[in-house]
Amino acid sequence: MLTNTEIAALFQETPAAIRGNQSLREPQQEGWTSAMEFFNGGGQRAIEQIPVGCGKTGLISVLPFGIARGRVLVIAPNLTIRDQIAEAVNVSSSDNFYRRAGVLADMSAGPFRAVLDADANLSDCDDAHIVVTNIHQLAERADRWLPHFSEDYFDLIIVDEGHHNAAPSWQNVFARFPSARVLSLTATPFRADEQPVEGEPIYQYTFRDAMQCGYIKEMTSSNVAPSELYFTYRGDEYQHTLSEVMEMRENDWYSKGVALAPQSNISIVDHSIQWLRHLQEGGLPHQLIAVACSVDHARQIRGLYQERGINTREIHSGQNADEREEVLRELRNGTLDAIVQVQMLGEGFDHPRLSVAAVFRPFRSLSPYIQFVGRAMRVNVQNAPGHADNQGVIVSHVGLNIDRFWDDFKSIDRGDQELIHDWLESDEIVPGGDSDSTGRRRRLAHDMDVTQEIIDRFLADPYLDPADDTLIDNAMNVLREQGLDLESLGLDRSELQRRLGQARHRPVPDTPERIPVQPQAHRQMLRRRLNEQTRSAANRICDALGQRAAGRRIALLGGTGAQNNLAAVIVLMNRAVNTELGIENNERRDQNTQALERAISMLDDIADVVQNELEGKLADASD
Repeated sequence: MLTNTEIAALFQETPAAIRGNQSLREPQQEGWTSAMEFFNGGGQRAIEQIPVGCGKTGLISVLPFGIARGRVLVIAPNLTIRDQIAEAVNVSSSDNFYRRAGVLADMSAGPFRAVLDADANLSDCDDAHIVVTNIHQLAERADRWLPHFSEDYFDLIIVDEGHHNAAPSWQNVFARFPSARVLSLTATPFRADEQPVEGEPIYQYTFRDAMQCGYIKEMTSSNVAPSELYFTYRGDEYQHTLSEVMEMRENDWYSKGVALAPQSNISIVDHSIQWLRHLQEGGLPHQLIAVACSVDHARQIRGLYQERGINTREIHSGQNADEREEVLRELRNGTLDAIVQVQMLGEGFDHPRLSVAAVFRPFRSLSPYIQFVGRAMRVNVQNAPGHADNQGVIVSHVGLNIDRFWDDFKSIDRGDQELIHDWLESDEIVPGGDSDSTGRRRRLAHDMDVTQEIIDRFLADPYLDPADDTLIDNAMNVLREQGLDLESLGLDRSELQRRLGQARHRPVPDTPERIPVQPQAHRQMLRRRLNEQTRSAANRICDALGQRAAGRRIALLGGTGAQNNLAAVIVLMNRAVNTELGIENNERRDQNTQALERAISMLDDIADVVQNELEGKLADASD
């Protein structure tokens, strides 16, 4: 078992090349320096704000040196991030961070690390300088770990994605080690539930600096802006100009209606495809990530991309692990052009070729917006400010009212903490979600239906100001740090500014374009959507009737040949759809576009009939 004296000796006396190490990024060196000054000056709890993609894992690896006087606990929010950190500090690996960055010349004495997983035990921790865990393992299985650690077992606790640290599970950990010093690392120093992130802010590396240095992509927000939008609301017809849309979008019912309207979704799809093709012109197979309101909404969006020739799949928690892994494998190997997610691919997901982020849902708070945007921020070419393949774009619709979060996102760099309270909302509602707490069957269609949009412009806003001279200064510094002699390459300031200007001013999508859709592809998509929405309606009927999908009470009513409730309701729904279409079961594939569209539009009414009939039969069966 390692003693605190032995652990302190390793972290305090081992020569660690941190300050001035050209292999370490600016936020890694500065973040370590700020932490050392704070903790060695008597500080107890601190926050460092560092954007995604700027090297937080590397910073975590070096933080104990010169600071820790005992064992170090590193807490990650999930398994993905835990494993990334564990690999970075694994001195047995030839690819550990200390070796790659030239931080440690001799690792024969450690630091050794233990990973809290299903096979770990307390002796593993006793023999380690650093213990790496995810919060679920440590806090939610508290009886296994926390009671067995003494109060002084850890001297330094490092929390990754530290905006979670006000949650009860994290507070229980901190309370167990009252003397431990705590450093939380986060890209957003606030939570979506308005609770403050615990600790004193001691360092901030801005998104602006990260973009200028080429650590993350240079981001642009581009919103579809209809000059006219026609819609019905509860049967009444309306027409709005762009200025009226900008006013009406403040109403939740309006932004939800735009989010779920196929016409508005088509506008976002078309514009995001324009951007995707624009980025792909450079030769790199950039990819697209979209966020939807619900599983059914994700399927609708997937269909819109697919009928436009964009190979797309959806990913959500309702899929089994093998199916989700298959989707991610196809994304990583380039089989997919796009992926549509529903509350998935969060913190720690790393896939740099995701360069277009398409937003189809009206976020209600800033944190989940930034988390989603972060999926498209990781650079394709390291340390290359202004590189064409390090451009990212967020595409949405002005009616969703999310451009306010883009403005707030840019304001984070100002460090104006007084603004934060106004940004945050305690409730992050997902409109059109797949559950309904009212107990009623949620309708497939929204009360608001957009019937037509006239799109003649996009509202674009780059994060960085192209006229900012510090863009050139940072680019020159990065090139010199890489050992390039700018003068010998003929790259003085004016020439570099000219070249970067050319790269940044490539023609970008600024004229709306409707992506043509083959009629056959559209019909095939509608047929698949009819089948999917029929299944969704059947699921919702089971929920409304209080019957488990896997149960048998509805199936036992007979007449369907089904083995469980969901299958029975699907049979009944399909029969009712075919009756409305005036066709037999085996004639569904022969239906044209108009018939399929009519069937989809009638599904809510059909589901009402099926549900009412089942309610009566279930009541009779109970008598």
